[in-house]
Amino acid sequence: MTAVLTNPRERTRFLRFAAVGLVGAIVDFGIANLLVKVFAFSLVLAGTISFVCAILSNFTWNRIWTYPDSRSKPIFKQLLLFAFISVLGLCIRVPILHFGEPILLRFFSNLPFTIPVFSPEFLARNITLAIAVIIVMFWNFFANRYWTYNDIE
Repeated sequence: MTAVLTNPRERTRFLRFAAVGLVGAIVDFGIANLLVKVFAFSLVLAGTISFVCAILSNFTWNRIWTYPDSRSKPIFKQLLLFAFISVLGLCIRVPILHFGEPILLRFFSNLPFTIPVFSPEFLARNITLAIAVIIVMFWNFFANRYWTYNDIE
């Protein structure tokens, strides 16, 4: 963590990783909401599918932009490592989605006022997803930096 704070190259990598993660989050949220709203998937199933789509987007952009100097490992091996770390991140994410959404749904449903534009279901789903995305982003950055992309300075 201190390297990100003190080393300009690592800070740039982290910021790029975060930007790529933002694109991945847009993919993630968009697909998750589409699957829940249009196809009536559960949040856990929709969140799992959208997570896989985000992994593919994130790997591609991280390989091209965040870590362009990481080429000593074959692309397929890097993808497998990236996917493995992401699956471990999914193991962090799924319980957050499973347990967090009902808690936030109760909270938003019991407010003494309503939020005109957003339903309690929408707020609970998306805030739960946001919490999961933020937590897993930190796991993914550090695990990938020191395992998947450990062949760079």
